[in-house]
Amino acid sequence: MAELKEYRGHIRNWKALCSELGVDAALPRSEREQEIIVRAYETWGRTMADHIYGMFAFWLTDGDKIFALRDQFGTKPFYYYVTADNSLLCSLSIRTIMEQDGFVKELNEEMLQIYMTLTYVAGEDTFFKGVKKLMPGHWLEFANGELELGRYWTPQFKADDSKSLEDWADEIHSTVKGIFPEVLEEGETAESFLSGGVDSSYVLALSDCKVTDSCGYDDERFDESGLAKKTAELLGRENNRCLITPEQYFDIVPYVMYNMEQPLGDASAIVFAIACRATAEHTRICYSGEGSDEFFGGYNMYRNAERYGDNLKTFYVGNTNIMKEDEKKRILQHYSDDVLPIKLVEGIYKETEGLDPLTKMSDVDIQIWLEGDIYLNVDKMSTAAGLEIRMPLTDMRVFDIASRLPSKYKVTADSETNKIAFRTAAAKVLPDEIAFRKKLGFIVPIRIWLADERYNSDVRRLLGSDIAARFFKPDEIAAIFDDYIGGNSDNWRKVWTIYTFLVWYEEYFVKR
Repeated sequence: MAELKEYRGHIRNWKALCSELGVDAALPRSEREQEIIVRAYETWGRTMADHIYGMFAFWLTDGDKIFALRDQFGTKPFYYYVTADNSLLCSLSIRTIMEQDGFVKELNEEMLQIYMTLTYVAGEDTFFKGVKKLMPGHWLEFANGELELGRYWTPQFKADDSKSLEDWADEIHSTVKGIFPEVLEEGETAESFLSGGVDSSYVLALSDCKVTDSCGYDDERFDESGLAKKTAELLGRENNRCLITPEQYFDIVPYVMYNMEQPLGDASAIVFAIACRATAEHTRICYSGEGSDEFFGGYNMYRNAERYGDNLKTFYVGNTNIMKEDEKKRILQHYSDDVLPIKLVEGIYKETEGLDPLTKMSDVDIQIWLEGDIYLNVDKMSTAAGLEIRMPLTDMRVFDIASRLPSKYKVTADSETNKIAFRTAAAKVLPDEIAFRKKLGFIVPIRIWLADERYNSDVRRLLGSDIAARFFKPDEIAAIFDDYIGGNSDNWRKVWTIYTFLVWYEEYFVKR
């Protein structure tokens, strides 16, 4: 009999699964979902995820066999490690693996080359040597000393040109609207994160949340909280504004890197961590709007897709590309010509051979960026704060529409509007000024704060430390920082990426 050992997630179609699998629907949610996972495994085995809508990662034992599975998009993390005596350690947390007998803590320094380009840990390897990620859409089995990995889901795209823009908008809206009754159960209450963008506004409009939560800054150039407040008022909801100060921002960086378990150079992750802690003071569940940018063409860079054409496979490795190889070779103490970010996406380009450039870019971001940055951040920071985040737009039924939606209804090179069909759907419940508002991104004043002597003392400390000198050539990173301080604001990302790695390394290899 299978026994569930560890699980985190939220199953949306639980009512149908209870009926099909013979699970008592009156059980408390935690017991019910654990029972669903076990029964689904016993019924469908490796293909069980084909029957489940939601977010999930878990591992269980079946006699002497270990079985693990991660959902299609990787919304929840899963890690494993094979010891010297060929035992398998696995968990949703790297720290849990580190605490077990047989684990040997060693740095995987090669990952630094990937990190310095992407600002996050992409692919199956991690910064801990031997610790692997089970990738999205994959299962794992370990029995009789043998480890087997398999892929049960691969994104597939086939454009359907038979429908009009309005037809697509109707399908998106009816599908997303139909998902919402599954996202929150009877007796539960939730709040909703709200920025000035269409995603969070659309989620709010379709929900019954009475309270919204936003972040803001004293600097109006970066502050979207005013737009969020107007949206909340328009929809008749309350709005909580969390004012983030530079002191608060820099103080929490070690907490973020420790709880992330891997370094993450996404500056918005720090803001998100602060938002999660503030929101957790008054709710247990919060909605968030991740997923639609990658599915429906939400990033401004996607407008360049046709111009990039077939050259994409030579350089496009995802949403971020901070340092080129020649610069990394110049600043790193150890560099290998064999460790290249482009190798992480070669298989994806083979899978999308013959498809249009926008679809190729989207697929790279769905398989690499979402898992490595966005969903990792959401899961780790919410879990650390004791907050459960549910993402209604991250759903296989929503992706199914996006996989059939022609690129001309996502974004076009001659238009400043992205996510055309998605915004048209959102306009059914939002004013055009919100539904079609130009994408701002989750902007943070860090590019200004980082140069301010009042706040950057720890950055200066670590960049000039013996720790930094182990990995970087001191004169080279000092030159990058000095160039930034001297007015080249574009260098802030490079400085921040180096700094976040050093903070993480200090947390895991110096303090502990």
